Amino acid sequence: MQRYPRDMIGHGASPPAAKWPGGARIAVQIVLNYEEGGENNILHGDAASEAFLSEIVGAAPWPGQRHWNMESIYEYGARAGFWRLHRMLVDLPVTVYGVATALARAPEQVAAMQDAGWEIASHGLKWIEYKDAPEDVERADMLEAIRLHKEVTGTPPRGWYTGRCSVNTVRLAAETGQFAYIADSYADDLPYWMECGDRDQLIVPYTLDANDMRFATPQGFNAGAQFLDYLKASFDTLYREGGRMLSIGLHCRLIGRPGRAEALRQFIDYAQSHEGVWFATREQIADHWAAEHPHQRIARPSQMDLATFVAAYGSVFEHSPWIAEGAHGLELGPAHDTALGLHNALCRIFRSASDEARLGVLNAHPDLAGKLAAAKRLTADSTAEQASAGLDALTDAERAAFQAQNAAYVAKFGFPFIIAVRDHDKASIMAAFAARLQNDRATELATACQQVERIALHRLRALLPR
Repeated sequence: MQRYPRDMIGHGASPPAAKWPGGARIAVQIVLNYEEGGENNILHGDAASEAFLSEIVGAAPWPGQRHWNMESIYEYGARAGFWRLHRMLVDLPVTVYGVATALARAPEQVAAMQDAGWEIASHGLKWIEYKDAPEDVERADMLEAIRLHKEVTGTPPRGWYTGRCSVNTVRLAAETGQFAYIADSYADDLPYWMECGDRDQLIVPYTLDANDMRFATPQGFNAGAQFLDYLKASFDTLYREGGRMLSIGLHCRLIGRPGRAEALRQFIDYAQSHEGVWFATREQIADHWAAEHPHQRIARPSQMDLATFVAAYGSVFEHSPWIAEGAHGLELGPAHDTALGLHNALCRIFRSASDEARLGVLNAHPDLAGKLAAAKRLTADSTAEQASAGLDALTDAERAAFQAQNAAYVAKFGFPFIIAVRDHDKASIMAAFAARLQNDRATELATACQQVERIALHRLRALLPR
C-alpha cells in the first residue's frame, strides 16, 4: 500500500476565515531570532566554528578552532543589534525565537524581553544543524532545551522552532505535548493542524523570504531598501487578500546593523498607517486559531485498510467496488482525503480500465424513472439522486415519456442513459435526452463516462470535505 505523507492541498482554494481580533484584515507577526551565544563554537563543545548567516561571504567551519571574526559578528548581535531592535520594537508584540544556551548567556537581554512583554519561544538547545542527528540525540536536546528555557526564563516555552531541523523535528516536538504551536514549516500563510499520533498539533508556519537572513545568502538583499520593498509588497498582497498572516524573520546581528535597521523602522510605520492591522505574537495567533478553528479529525481515506476503504467508497461508482479496490492501491496521501482528491483517484482506475469494464459500469446504472425505481429497488444513492430532480413524483404521462426515451437510447447505444441528475431538473433531463440521442456511439460513450464520474463526485461530496 503506497502512501505519500506530504500534504500538498492545505487549506485549498477557499481558506477558512481567519476572524482576526477586531476584524483585522491581516496579522503581522515579528520574530526576533536570538542565537548569539548558541552558535557553533568549540567553546560550546562543538567540533568547529559557525559558518551560517553572517557577514562573511562563503564562510566555512574551522574544525577545532575558534573563528574570531565570526564570533565578533555574533557578539555584535548581542551587544548592539539586540538593543537597537529592542528600542525600536519595545512597544510592539514580538516573538523571540530564543536558543536556550544563548538565553542562558544573556540575562540582561532576557530581562529586557520580559519587561517588554515579548513572547519567548524555544529555538532549540543550540543553533546547530540537526539534519543528520540521530532521533534520540535530537529528542534529548529538545527536552534539555525545554528544561533550560524554563530555568532561564521562569516559564516553559509554548512555541518551538528548530530552524536547522530534521525530518523528525515536528513529530518529536509534538510528542512532548509541550507546545501550543510549532513553527518548523514554511508551507502556508495561515496556521494549520497536523495529526501526530494521538496529538493534534497546531503549526504556525514561519518564513524564509520575508526574512533578513537573505542579507547573508546568495541572491538575497543587498541593501535595506530591497528588504523594505519586499516587506511592503508582501504586506500589500496579504492585506488585499484579507485574513492572512505576514511573518517577518529578524536576526540581531543582521537587521540590527544600522544600514538595515532603518528599513525595518520604515516598514513598521508603513504597516501602522493602515487600518485593520493586528500586530501579534505567534502565541497569540496560535491561541486565537485554536479557539476559532479547533481541529476535527475525520476518517481519512488514505489511512484506511482495504476492507474499510471499499466498504466506505465501493458504491461510489454504481455496483463497481473493483474501482475502489484499485484506487486503494495508488499512492494516496492527504490530498486524497477530500472529495475532489479521492474522486481523482477513483477516476484514474475507471479511466484506465478496459472498454469492456467501463461499459460494465455504465450498464450497472438503472434507467431513469424505470422499473427498478417503480419497484423501489434502487440503491440508496440512486433513490436520493432521482428524487432530487423530482423523478420520484412523475405523472403517468411524464413516466411514459421517460420510459420511451430510455428505450430509444438503449436501442441506439446499448447502455442506459446516464446523467448526473443533481445538476438538473425534469425539463433539462428531457432536453439532454433529445440532444444526446443525436450523438454517434463513440461521442455518447465518452459523454456517459463523464456523467458517471460526475455522479461519483456528487456522492463523494456527501461523504467528505471539499
